[in-house]
Amino acid sequence: MPPRRRTRRGRDPTPSPEPSPEPQVEEQELEEGSGDEAQEELADAAQAPAGGDDALEGEMAKLRFDEPLTWRPGKPIPVSQLLPRLQRLFEELSDMEQDHVDKDSLAEVANSLAQRNLLQHKEPPIKAYVASCLVEILRLCAPDAPFTEDQLKAIFTFIITYTLPALKDPSHPYNGQHKHVLTSLAEVKSILLLNDLDGADNLLLHLFSTCFDCVSASSILDADGNPPADVEAHMTDLLIFLIDESPGLPAKVVEAVIAQFLRPAHFKSQTRADNGESNGSQSTLMPKKEPPAYVMAKMICTYNPEKMARYVSQYFSDVIMDASSFATRGNGHKQGDEEEEAVPSGPTEADLKNLSQAHLLIRELWRAAPAVLQNVIPQVEAELSADDIHLRQIATETFGDMISGIGAAGPPPPPTYDPCQYPPLRFNEESSAPVYDNVLTTPMCSQSFAQTYSSTYSGFLGRKKDKVPQIRAAWTTAAGYILSTEAGGIGLSREEQSRLVDALNEKLNDADEKVRLAAVKAIELFSYRDVVTKLGLKGGANKEGSVLASLADRCRDKKPAVRVEAMVVLGKLWAVAAGDMATGQDTVISCFAGVSSRILSVFYANDLDLNVLLDRVLYEYLVPLGYPPRKQKSGTKGSSQSQAATSNFDPDRIRAERLLQFVKSLDAPAKKAFFAIQSRQPQFAQVLALFIKQCEAFNGGTIDGDAKRTIEHLNKTVSYVSTFFPDPPKVASDLQRFAKLNDRRNYQLIKFAIGSESDFKTVHGAIKELMKRVQAGASAHMLDTLLPLLYRSSCLMLNRSHLPAIMDCSKNDKDGLGAVAHEVLSEISQRNPEIFKTHVGDLCKSLSSQVPSERKANDPSVVDVLKACSSYSRKYPDEIPRDKAFSQNLINYALYGTPPKAAKYAVNILLAKNDDKAMVNATSLIQRIMKDWKYESPRLLNKLAAVSQLELLAPRVTLDYDDDILDMAVQKILLNVRTDATERDPVWVTDENMDEEIQAKSLCLKILVNRLRATEDVKQAKEKAVPVFKLLRNLILKDGEICKVKDTPKHHRARLLLAAAKLTLKICTIQHLDDMLQPRDFNNLAYVAQRGEPAVRHGFVEKLQKYLVQGKLRSRFYTIIFLTAFEPVPSVKQRLETWIRSRAQHYRNTDKSHVMEATMIRLLSLLAHHPDYSTDVDNLVDHARYIVYYLSNVATENNLGIILRYAEHSKQTTDAIDPSMSENTYVLSDLAQAVIRKWQDKKNWSLRVGPAQVGTPVGLYTRVSSEVGQELAKKQFLPEGVDEKLDSLLKSIDRKKKRKSMDERAEPLSKRTKTLVSREKAKPKARSTSSAPKKKQPQKAAKSRKKRSYDDDDDDDGDAGTSRSAARAAADRRRSSRATKASTYVERDSDEDDEEMLDGVAEWEYLKEGEGDSDAGVSEGEGEGGDESELSDPPESEEEEAPKRAVGSRRRR
Repeated sequence: MPPRRRTRRGRDPTPSPEPSPEPQVEEQELEEGSGDEAQEELADAAQAPAGGDDALEGEMAKLRFDEPLTWRPGKPIPVSQLLPRLQRLFEELSDMEQDHVDKDSLAEVANSLAQRNLLQHKEPPIKAYVASCLVEILRLCAPDAPFTEDQLKAIFTFIITYTLPALKDPSHPYNGQHKHVLTSLAEVKSILLLNDLDGADNLLLHLFSTCFDCVSASSILDADGNPPADVEAHMTDLLIFLIDESPGLPAKVVEAVIAQFLRPAHFKSQTRADNGESNGSQSTLMPKKEPPAYVMAKMICTYNPEKMARYVSQYFSDVIMDASSFATRGNGHKQGDEEEEAVPSGPTEADLKNLSQAHLLIRELWRAAPAVLQNVIPQVEAELSADDIHLRQIATETFGDMISGIGAAGPPPPPTYDPCQYPPLRFNEESSAPVYDNVLTTPMCSQSFAQTYSSTYSGFLGRKKDKVPQIRAAWTTAAGYILSTEAGGIGLSREEQSRLVDALNEKLNDADEKVRLAAVKAIELFSYRDVVTKLGLKGGANKEGSVLASLADRCRDKKPAVRVEAMVVLGKLWAVAAGDMATGQDTVISCFAGVSSRILSVFYANDLDLNVLLDRVLYEYLVPLGYPPRKQKSGTKGSSQSQAATSNFDPDRIRAERLLQFVKSLDAPAKKAFFAIQSRQPQFAQVLALFIKQCEAFNGGTIDGDAKRTIEHLNKTVSYVSTFFPDPPKVASDLQRFAKLNDRRNYQLIKFAIGSESDFKTVHGAIKELMKRVQAGASAHMLDTLLPLLYRSSCLMLNRSHLPAIMDCSKNDKDGLGAVAHEVLSEISQRNPEIFKTHVGDLCKSLSSQVPSERKANDPSVVDVLKACSSYSRKYPDEIPRDKAFSQNLINYALYGTPPKAAKYAVNILLAKNDDKAMVNATSLIQRIMKDWKYESPRLLNKLAAVSQLELLAPRVTLDYDDDILDMAVQKILLNVRTDATERDPVWVTDENMDEEIQAKSLCLKILVNRLRATEDVKQAKEKAVPVFKLLRNLILKDGEICKVKDTPKHHRARLLLAAAKLTLKICTIQHLDDMLQPRDFNNLAYVAQRGEPAVRHGFVEKLQKYLVQGKLRSRFYTIIFLTAFEPVPSVKQRLETWIRSRAQHYRNTDKSHVMEATMIRLLSLLAHHPDYSTDVDNLVDHARYIVYYLSNVATENNLGIILRYAEHSKQTTDAIDPSMSENTYVLSDLAQAVIRKWQDKKNWSLRVGPAQVGTPVGLYTRVSSEVGQELAKKQFLPEGVDEKLDSLLKSIDRKKKRKSMDERAEPLSKRTKTLVSREKAKPKARSTSSAPKKKQPQKAAKSRKKRSYDDDDDDDGDAGTSRSAARAAADRRRSSRATKASTYVERDSDEDDEEMLDGVAEWEYLKEGEGDSDAGVSEGEGEGGDESELSDPPESEEEEAPKRAVGSRRRR
């Protein structure tokens, strides 16, 4: 299109922010001509009439200007003369109109202006007016320029290289003339003459580059970063006109336009470089507008979509073809004619850089001008199915960003989850649309990619199943951005959103760790609201198969990077949601209710890395140390609550309530884990205090005294501490380095942090200061060790500052936290009573204010205060008030307190200081109790509980009433049944639902046992123990039934059975009483671990574990644990396996190195006498499962030879319990040896020969002569067919390890379990399925029966016909409560950790032997890992559905 005509214009055609300056000439320029000549020139100019003023209307105006503008070589016109001439010429030309000018009159001037001496003049004023005059000539002569092609080329070169770049300087004196040139070129479209010039490609490129650079120059931008509006608009018009009228653009010009879309990428690189020094408060520095050159390029593409689409398509065709040529080129080696041997070579760094840059441009073009990509997208789509991995990955990433509206500047920053925010973030107050600070990273799409390019979108979705993990990972990240950005703000349909969420869930369980990690990180892209409304739409963390449940599963991931990221994300999410959960926001609760429990469940994995990670998540996210911030920020989110919250700001109360809320959110196993973590704090604090003391003695190496001993003690402590961390050498090195620094201030800070007397503000302040001091030094790496150690040693959760708020919640049940406050107080009183030191006075006052009486009951919550005082008084008896009034209050609590266990704690406090005054109070109490000592008396349970404690703590006081107490406990309570048994009776009741009779019977059993425990004389204790053992034995043998004349209700029997088993263990903690437990009775006690009622067996095993960890029971009791091989509740079994490994590792690191190995010979004896034993092949394979269970948790390559030696040794003996059953032992010995050798082959271990001689358990075996032993060793007792069955057994274990755990997670419980057979329902089935070996069972039971009563009034129960209880005991013996269907247990049993996560995800590698010590002394829940094991699930509630098979359920024969 030729230049257009323009109407008459004023003298200053382009409005300028500043007036055109008057021509000014420097003094030295004026000196070039004479002063007279200059004055004449100016006078003439003043007298000359304006051109056109005298012209007649309709007559063509002629240019009047006739002064010379050029000169001969060597005689230039002085600037002082030339400048006024040009000014006059410009004024005359600008007053002329296009349609009323004689163009011929302009020819001479036009020719002069196009001369080199003017175009190349060195003075800016001359250049400015020459350019202005030239554009006026072009305007007046349009559409035909009065210049030759060479002249036009020179003119445009002059304008493009000088005039337009001069616009970068707005302060230029002639900026008005420069703007006039630009305006004229744009409005008259004179610039289009460029398209008519031959060889003007370079000029065109220069023009485009100049315009882009000019509007981007910092000198031209205002305070808001905007160039002058007129300059930007006219330059944009220039470029648009040129492209619109151009028959074709040079490739370099197209490249220059497209390159502007990379400006956001340049910003991204700058921000990344600055991120290390920036913080979240610098959002005001983020660009609020797009770069001017970027906007200009976007306008060009928008106004010329068809042409630019062709140019862009050709550009990317060339670029992508060149960049991706590595996928098709050969490897560069000459192969002759064998072309088929040439393989594609990998991409070079330059290839990948070019390819990435090209696809980065495509992302930004889709964001800015999607219409120009219509021919490019098919090219990129082809890359999705390319064979080359790099092409597929880049294409996947590109399409993901395009769909999400992410451009060259990269994605928006992820949302900030601040766990310390107070007031907390509210779901209903958070904006549904995210607010972005940076316009360049704001996701933006002008059209839906999925709808515009549906086939391409389908191809992109197909990449989620790509065989290459990194491509699946890239797709997963893209899916996260698509969901979190709502497809770049376009929005997603409900179906498409659901489809992507399901895919993200699938990737959380992918076989490759990179994909799982990408999926976890993708969840972090979602805002709090989006997590609830999008990811939580299909269920929360408690619903299997939901996204949040899968994310929680990743906390137990095999790979450290995945589980670290998962736990941190979950911790942040729970912390942010805590405020809404506290206020009862149902939507939020349904999503995050189970998150805290799933995080705490990793405690049961007993992995040292995970323990450190759990500490970090616990103290930095779930209940962070900085919560709530001491300095409140103004204008925080949740402003509707800000004023109220700030006006009543009590950080200790707020933190205590957060702690209670957290504990309340935990399920039973997680709560147990949390309290176990807190219970180790006093022990770690003690160790750390010892370490600081030794550091002070070490004195940085300058030691006073015994240097060798000091260093030895320090090294020993360092070595001990390092065993609790995943990298012992580094921990030891850091602690040694800390000791050598000898910083006394650091020592003092640690003392502040670990002191139980320090309030939370002091503890937190000490830790912060210590961190700053260490970070500022040269040994900042020590924090990796010091911080986890301080987390474990400091009073961070259960701090004395939090006690008042916790006690207040326990009284008034604020926000429903009363029950959990009681629990926390109870744990503090048991684990760390020192915390009560500063509050003991308040506790005692609280007790006195609520003291009960015969007519007035106390608040039941006061029992927690009693318990706390009881625990504290045991350690600090002198600090409890001793006045008469307080003692009388305690007596009232013992007599009238509610609930009855208040009596126990009251007596403990009363007798805390065992002096004469205490005995006087105890005597007064027992006298008041015995005044009305009968079953019908009021508050009988209080009296029984008080007597039970008095029997233990003050046996001399109860001695005078011994007969009355025994008569009441045994004859009137234990041997009587007052509650009628019915078929509708439950099998079990919880503590809260126990009726008065069963509570009374339980207390009576405690009275008998405490009476025995308090007897110091060994001989007298043994005499008293006989009837007590007999009573407990009968309760165990007869399932809690000891009454002759009336049936005991089922739930009473279950409770009595559990109580008898627990009390038997308690008695056995005393060595001389443990000697009295005969092997046969020990076996009967052991079988309680296989009872059908879950609460019975679980309660018994937990008590057994507790005593074993505390070292109160002998090692023979470990044998009982291995009867849990058939435990049907997977989570309980996994916890037990973890615990067994913990104990095995503990003993391997102590002098008692063969404790667990020696258990093998005891286990064989126990199995030989098991009621389910028979020589049937299938039965023996079932017994082999016990041995495999034992080996999988105890055996290592180092100790397998010792275990084999014990198994062999059992064959060199006879059975000491029943010699007629010796052959059972021989069969099991051969069975154990066979399993051990197959286990060795399975593990590919080399068998290390064990000791020549091993011990023989006294009472279980009797040695035989060497001749008999040799004969027994040569004889094979295993029946045929067992060996093949054993091979199948071990193979089934391997198959289960490879199988997905769908049976434990995906299927509902009803599909994979069946209800345990109740006691009564088992009877007819047991009779109908009895076999020949089974008929011997009643005889065995009869042989072991003696007098079943406690005193002489009971008959001998050898006569089964005289007792319904005995008949029931014989008929109801369910062989460890096992169901009868043998076909189920091969399918469902597992003797090693079952596959916890999906295939390829979670085969967990525990610590190998010698890699670290388990924290056995700290928590009974922690354990050591064996090879080929997986992270364990936590124990679940005991009330869960009964599993598929009862404990050890096996076929009855």
